[in-house]
Amino acid sequence: MDEKMPIASVTDFFKEIIRDLHTSLYLALGGSIDEESFDWTSQAVELVSTGIKILILLAVLGFCYWLAIYIVKKSKSRIRLNERRAKIVRSVLRYIWIVTSLIAIMSQIYFEPETIKATAKASTWAGIYYVLWTSSGQIIHRVLQHYGLNASIEQLLQNILSVLLLVLGLASVMAQFGFDIVSLVAGLGIVGLAVGFAAQSTLANFIAGITILLEQSFQVGDWIHINDNEGRVVLIALRTTHILTRDNITVIIPNSNVASSEVTNLTSKNFIRFDIRVRIAFEDDINTARKEILQVLADTEVVLNRPECSATVDEIGEYGVFFIVRFWVKPAAVARMPKIKEGLKEDIKRAFDAANISTPYPHMRLLMPKDVDYPIATKPFATTTQVVSEKRPLTKGDK
Repeated sequence: MDEKMPIASVTDFFKEIIRDLHTSLYLALGGSIDEESFDWTSQAVELVSTGIKILILLAVLGFCYWLAIYIVKKSKSRIRLNERRAKIVRSVLRYIWIVTSLIAIMSQIYFEPETIKATAKASTWAGIYYVLWTSSGQIIHRVLQHYGLNASIEQLLQNILSVLLLVLGLASVMAQFGFDIVSLVAGLGIVGLAVGFAAQSTLANFIAGITILLEQSFQVGDWIHINDNEGRVVLIALRTTHILTRDNITVIIPNSNVASSEVTNLTSKNFIRFDIRVRIAFEDDINTARKEILQVLADTEVVLNRPECSATVDEIGEYGVFFIVRFWVKPAAVARMPKIKEGLKEDIKRAFDAANISTPYPHMRLLMPKDVDYPIATKPFATTTQVVSEKRPLTKGDK
């Protein structure tokens, strides 16, 4: 008898669970708890009737949606609707169809009228913000194109506007269901303040990134020199700036460092001047050397003819005459500048060799008189020896 008691208790427990599920399902189908017995037949008939009504409503709404899409497709060329705008119209119609279908289903399955009304308002607000979000990119692009701003700022503004529209959209939708938006915004402000204190460096880089994008001191594609790094700007993000060096190495610099450092933009103008130094011997003609240098520059394709190049004497040094050679190139040639300079020096050396112009190097030359017999006779140096005795005090007998 003692062994059967636990089995009976477990059986009763599961029977109670099944009974609760049975009651809950009946109530969910529209039944009443006050009824003495569950009338599953009437509830099933009512459920089928509701399902048929829902299917009819969905079919009507689907036909209206298909008809609207068909009209837009056929009238696209007549009303001069481009592909992008047609896509937006189709998205709006699809959204309206989904929302009306949802409201139709809710109206047939015993949702409270206030809930249906709140859902309709929330869907309307969500649709308005969706239209603003889809059209914001084109609006920002036109505004920035009008003022001549770059693509990095466009992406930044799009991201900021997208986040702003998302926050406002969620707040508007939640407000329709009775949420206290003021308290929620205040809580988010406190959380944002705490996060700001915890991530001061990240926030500083973010603000510096916005400043860099707005000031446009350099843009993506420019060749810049910052601190000990030189390379092409490949990305200006909100936190960092990426530079690709000549060695194909990407250097990532925090924007706060970029904003506080001296940045040299080598490609901000239409052409850039560079210089190299060459030297000739004292005995060689300066004009001939200058002519050879300028000819090499004229034969070099990457060197511009205008502005004119120059080769002037910069210094008369200890081992020769030093020329400073100045030439101009396009911004696209800046990345290859070390190779260009090396090639110019090599070509100038060949031109000097062909023109019998010597390139001096540190050396020492001894000049001897011509009328002296070799080897020159020498005599040994005279030497004297002096003995120094120990000093003693003088006496009366000393003279």
